[in-house]
Order: sequence, then C-alpha cells, then structure tokens
Amino acid sequence: MMDDRPTFFDTPGNPAPDRLSGGYVATPNGRRLRYAIARPKGPSRGTVLLLPGRNECAEKYFETMGDLTARAFTVLTFDWRGQGGSDRLLKNPQKGHVSRLDHYYADFEIIFRNVALPDCPGPYVILAHSLGALVALRYMPRLANRIERIVCSAPLIGLPARGSAIGMVAAAMRWTGMGRLSLRRLKRLGPDWNIATNPLTSDPARFRRNRAMVETAPHLSVNALTAGWLHAAFRAMRRLENADFIAGLHVPTLIVTAGADRVVDTAAAERLAWRMRSGHLLSIPHARHELLQERDEFRAPFLAAFEGFVESCMPMPDKSSVLPEPAV
Repeated sequence: MMDDRPTFFDTPGNPAPDRLSGGYVATPNGRRLRYAIARPKGPSRGTVLLLPGRNECAEKYFETMGDLTARAFTVLTFDWRGQGGSDRLLKNPQKGHVSRLDHYYADFEIIFRNVALPDCPGPYVILAHSLGALVALRYMPRLANRIERIVCSAPLIGLPARGSAIGMVAAAMRWTGMGRLSLRRLKRLGPDWNIATNPLTSDPARFRRNRAMVETAPHLSVNALTAGWLHAAFRAMRRLENADFIAGLHVPTLIVTAGADRVVDTAAAERLAWRMRSGHLLSIPHARHELLQERDEFRAPFLAAFEGFVESCMPMPDKSSVLPEPAV
C-alpha cells in the first residue's frame, strides 16, 4: 500500500461525508488506484463495496456514502483505472480506456485484498452501478464465499438501439490495432446538456451538483471512450448471455432497473435477473439511468430496497453495544 494521501474535491453542494479517509494502492504495473472509506459514527454492521460506473469518481457518491454510514455501514469505494483520481492508461488523460475487462476485476481484487480485508469490517456486500455492475456480474463466480449480496443499479448488460453496430465497429478497430482510438465522445457540459436533455437524472439540484463537480475538478472526468474499452465491455456483455455461465451465478443478487433509462438496455438486465437462480428484480418506473443521483421519489425506494436485501446478513448493531458519548 502507498502512503501518500489523495485530495478529494468537495463543493458547497457536495460536502464530503464525515469520517472520510482515503489513499492509493498500486497495481502490479505501477498504476495508482485512488480509494475512499467512510465510516459510521458508531459500530459498523459491515462494509459496502461501492463500485462506480463509467466516468465516475468517489466524489460523485459523497451523498450516498453519507446515507449508508447513517445506516451504520462502512463504505469503501474507489476509482477504476483510467478515470477519476486513479492513474490514466494513455498519454491523453481524457480518453477512457482498457483493453480487457479483466483489468477492472484486477482493480477490485487489489482494493479488496489491500484495503477491505485489513481496514474494513466484514461481512461484505457490493453496491454497483452500470459498469460496476457489469464487472460484479461478469466475475461473480470469483466473488463467491467472500461477498454476501450484490445489488446492481441500472447494470450495463446491453446497449439500446444501435448497440450491436457499435460493437462490431469497436471489434474491427480493436483487432486492426486501433483499439486506443476514440470511438465515442461523452458530453457533460454546454447548453445542450441540461436537466431536460440529459439521460442521467431528472433531479435539478443533483444535476447542478454533478455539473459543478465536473467544472471544479475537470481532471476527474474523461470525454471519450476508446474502441478497446467498448470491445471489452461488449465481450463481457455477451458472456452474460451464456446459459452455462448464468447457471454458475450463485451470489444473491438484486438487479434494479430504471424505467426511463436511455443509457443501457433495461430489457437485457431484466432477462438476466429472471434467468439467474439467485436473481431478484426491481424496476423503478420513470427513473433515469443514475438511480442514486435521481429525485428522492426514485432514490428513496432504491435505498430502501438495498437495505431490505442486505439486512439479513448485515443486521443493525445492537443499540446496547453502542458506547455513550464521552462527557465534555
């Protein structure tokens, strides 16, 4: 583990949670992964491993970390390689890139072994959004006997509309040596990106908060995806269509879909939930893709579903075990 401490970028509308700490760990090839831990005020009922989505960072989940610590969870999150406060893989830091999804699973393993096991109390559950959910589902067989529950928010199981065409273009570029070229650009600022047009959230305050975060710390974001990244994601998504692979998914899993999702294929996620022996499904009508960044009327049911799904393996601490506050 590395000793240098990271900087977290909070804003007036996005304060850091209480008792936040963090650091870096190094991958075998020397890349740094930034992580953050938020701890509850009293005894912990266990640790939530929060796996973010594509082009996300720890700061985006400050509010969620505060919600979970208020429920007596310890929360550990980190930035995937190539995004957020973790080291980039290409000379151009604005390109999001990996050549294989295995690299993301390797990130999880490094964080789990070097941070979660020594520093965060068990048991462990995963709360994963979009890309993070794809990683958790694709590598679930390797998580058995370590992770008690998995909750997936709007998982990246498929892309709507022209997804198959994009996948073929990405594959052709990847196999002809052009995997590091940008294939899809991301837009998070400008007049065309507003509360009405963005596909991520319908909550005006959280939309402004996330936009301010991009403006305050633009180096945490990427603005393009490479063909290699897309090819790696499509390969993982195809794996989740294989009946033999699905039969081996045994960790109890709750898949929560957003009814108005235009980013991922909701129907594909719902099919996977029904095909999994350990799968459960909840759909939140009218919600957009980022359920934890959505309006309270959508966000609150999601958090309640998460609580209900993990409560049996992570019961609330006995109040009698909570030590009184010291006298001042």
